[in-house]
Amino acid sequence: MIESKGTKALLTAFDRLFQRAAGKLNLAYTEEEQNEAKQRFVERYGDALRMIEEGELPLAESTLTRMEAAIDELSPAAVAGHLATGPLVLHLQEIMQQIALRAAEQRVLERLVSQADERYGGN
Repeated sequence: MIESKGTKALLTAFDRLFQRAAGKLNLAYTEEEQNEAKQRFVERYGDALRMIEEGELPLAESTLTRMEAAIDELSPAAVAGHLATGPLVLHLQEIMQQIALRAAEQRVLERLVSQADERYGGN
């Protein structure tokens, strides 16, 4: 079992999974490159990591072992699919944030209109 919890546990897991994935792909990398990849992970998911740090998220060894096994079972086509998906997911997240913002704005407007109808006699 990874004894730490929260952000530290996830960053330890990131290191192990990074090493496993690099081994699967037969990639040579330096410690600096691994640290840069981890820093990008922290930058991308920093908000989620901060939320996790406030709570407790134990990461069991069995969970990490399953993650490593999933990496081992990836085919080259699956790896290509994951690489192709990354940029699309980021784009979709941006679109979903815009949609959520518009929906929230719409709800605020509808609430203001309903309050005006009730206060001033409506139509």
